[in-house]
Amino acid sequence: MPKILIAGRGGTGKSTIVALLAQALAAHSRVLVVDADESNLTLGTMLGMQDPSATIMDILGGKQNVRGKLLESIMESMREINQKSRLFQEPLSLDQVSERYISSSDKISWVRIGKIEHSMEGCACPMGYVARSFLKSLFTPDNEWVVVDTEAGVEHFGRGVLEGVDMVLTIVEPSREAISTAIRVRDLCNEAGKQCAAILNKVNGQEEILRTELNKESIAILGQLPYANDVVSVNLAGDSLSSHVSLFPEVEKIAGALSAYLGCDHATS
Repeated sequence: MPKILIAGRGGTGKSTIVALLAQALAAHSRVLVVDADESNLTLGTMLGMQDPSATIMDILGGKQNVRGKLLESIMESMREINQKSRLFQEPLSLDQVSERYISSSDKISWVRIGKIEHSMEGCACPMGYVARSFLKSLFTPDNEWVVVDTEAGVEHFGRGVLEGVDMVLTIVEPSREAISTAIRVRDLCNEAGKQCAAILNKVNGQEEILRTELNKESIAILGQLPYANDVVSVNLAGDSLSSHVSLFPEVEKIAGALSAYLGCDHATS
């Protein structure tokens, strides 16, 4: 089944949609949520799950060790880099990953690539390297989806994270910056040969404008979500998002539209 990366400018609601979309897909399939945002600290809360006791970065000895491997690779030829830069055995299945690095609840599992742990620890490039290698190596059976939460903007595209996924969903709120980011995401996906579509979020009467602007750019829209006060309240209270929030029926429709867009049988997978 597909690996879906969720992208967009900061504040568009990426993590909220990741949590709700994972629950909607889990009605018919297993779902792995991959947290590839180094600074987001609340995705586990939204999922209603405990944080894994360690990150995928920890498997590899931490950020400093990964940075060292990167520097060593730079000194090699491109042929050797391609051979030596595989951090994980291929194909990698979840069964091969220790329970220490995974939280699970019903049909949803969750892993974190890495987090900022200390001041002055350097850029996020090693995390992008690990995310790309993990996603490229990860084998997904027919009954499993992978949904990837990412940091704001498009910097992670430059680190090659896109290589490890099948499709990008860009989240667009009613702002010119969100539209511009979606166009940039589309361009990067086209360059990489990846499918791209959009979800409109926090829409409150701006549907026609957003659809017109994205249609001009030939960006497919798989659904839209209104601004929801109950979701804001749940987030502020630090509670988990669930099928009881008002957005969930619309998220279920988006899950179905996503499955149809990719040619997957969501109802029976």
